[in-house]
Amino acid sequence: MLHERYYIERERQEALLSRKNEKTDFYNGIYDRYRYPVLTREHIPLTWRYDLNPETNPHFMERLGVNAVMNAGAIKLNGKYCLVARIEGNDRKSFFGVAESDNGIDGFRFRDYPTVLPDTCPEETNVYDMRLTQHEDGYIYGVFCSESKDTGTSDLSAAVAAAGIVRTKDLETWERLPNLVTLHSPQQRNVVLHPEFVDGKYAFYTRPMDDFIDTGSGGGIGFGLCEDITRAVIDEEKMTSIRRYHTITEAKNGAGAVPIKTERGWLHIAHGVRNTAAGLRYVIYAFATDLRDPAKVIAEPSGLLIGPRGAERVGDVGNVVFTNGAIAEENGRVLLYYASSDTRMHVAETTTEKLLDYVFETPRDAGRSADCVAQRCALIEKNLAFLEKSK
Repeated sequence: MLHERYYIERERQEALLSRKNEKTDFYNGIYDRYRYPVLTREHIPLTWRYDLNPETNPHFMERLGVNAVMNAGAIKLNGKYCLVARIEGNDRKSFFGVAESDNGIDGFRFRDYPTVLPDTCPEETNVYDMRLTQHEDGYIYGVFCSESKDTGTSDLSAAVAAAGIVRTKDLETWERLPNLVTLHSPQQRNVVLHPEFVDGKYAFYTRPMDDFIDTGSGGGIGFGLCEDITRAVIDEEKMTSIRRYHTITEAKNGAGAVPIKTERGWLHIAHGVRNTAAGLRYVIYAFATDLRDPAKVIAEPSGLLIGPRGAERVGDVGNVVFTNGAIAEENGRVLLYYASSDTRMHVAETTTEKLLDYVFETPRDAGRSADCVAQRCALIEKNLAFLEKSK
């Protein structure tokens, strides 16, 4: 017989999983925010956390607890909205799990088991933040951070980051490929595979780093080509979206969701990081690159697209929003999935049309406070003249 507490917890979880999401009254004309997170630690199946047998767990304790659910890759597959979420156990180790929804904004339920990747890297300690690319070669690729201990130092916190690569057709059975090699960058994180061949080659957006935390000489989001993804080697990384002083990307930036193809260019949703007195602040921003030359930035509006608000500021790593997944549908609907404070997953809803308007028509960063004031005064003058004319 099951423990009586099991039925209480099962009922509570079912109420959570069945809860309908709703738009908030937040407004900026670009996207709609939803009130409830789409994934949290409470969404994790009870069978993943508890031993249900009263003989071996008489007090119905969590045996394998979960601390957070965050940073999910996203794809629409067989009519389902699928998130491959980063799940962090109480032991700090991260792993992946597939959660599915019928509408993309609520009702996400995890599959029976977490994602099992081929264990081909004995030195690998941790995996996280998978980007999902439906590539024109027919495979779905997952590119994620593969973390190992830095054995070159006695510092227990020192690590080495590489871009791991897997591929699948169903998000169930995965083939592990060798990690990406970038000949001129010691470490890599936040790597995204472009969905189409470029000049007949596989194309990656990279984030060159000198060490695990600091980008060092890494100048921004890179772009590189490789001949064979089964042994992916990039010799040259061109810079696309550049880090700049006193902007949201000052400390570092990285590719987020897989680029969205439009008639005006590739839409990119990325993250930018700056230092504050309270630590690093992560926000989400957008830019566009050329259809024929995906490394060439053709539009980059100033400022952030999504920043943490209200309760989103609170969590394991406060004042952070981060994305590595979006779903763009044929009807123009776009769902942007983002995590807040390394704790939970949210969704924002927009359209390709709105994102194009935002990216191409929003002014660029003027660079200096005086110039930004002049830019804002010009907008005010235009608006006052329009209001006077409209009387």
